[in-house]
Amino acid sequence: MRRREFIRLVGGAVAAWPVSARAQQPQRMRRIGVLMNRDAGDQEGEAYLNAFQHSMRQLGWIKGLNLRIDTRWGANDIEKDRKYASELVALAPDIILTSGTLSTAALQR
Repeated sequence: MRRREFIRLVGGAVAAWPVSARAQQPQRMRRIGVLMNRDAGDQEGEAYLNAFQHSMRQLGWIKGLNLRIDTRWGANDIEKDRKYASELVALAPDIILTSGTLSTAALQR
């Protein structure tokens, strides 16, 4: 290999390196807080949460890969809802999803 060919090869690799480095950076992990108005383990509440996660997967948001979901179960108890609403706000999620009037009211405070 001649000297000029070598310099051209190395120069091209160095010029392309920043482009390839940028392309391989991981996506930012998004965070969603969920405040459910049901008991943990409630079948209907679990079904709602699973349907939500399934819809998010269809949109390319995969739990553990580029999405974190923090779920709290208020069990229709205003004190639990207030406590869990404060916890979720402290986590600074990108968005908070609530189910039920008590959960929404607790979060608004």
